[in-house]
Amino acid sequence: MKKLLLSAVLASAAGLALAHNCPNEMKAIDAKLGAAKLSAGDMTKVKKLRADGEAAHKSGKHDESMKLLGEAKKMVGA
Repeated sequence: MKKLLLSAVLASAAGLALAHNCPNEMKAIDAKLGAAKLSAGDMTKVKKLRADGEAAHKSGKHDESMKLLGEAKKMVGA
């Protein structure tokens, strides 16, 4: 029983850790955005992905946020 409870606590802690990483991902994107050599279309896409990721984070959808921010981060080479 203790192992099950411990597993549940650790799983919850991991989820919270990821939830608090969203702002770090946004900062990394912002830092690379100015120096990124992207086409106008790609720049627009990165900015939309970043904005959508922030909105998902604020609404508590952290998995979705990390997915969107990861795609934006990949495009800017962060």
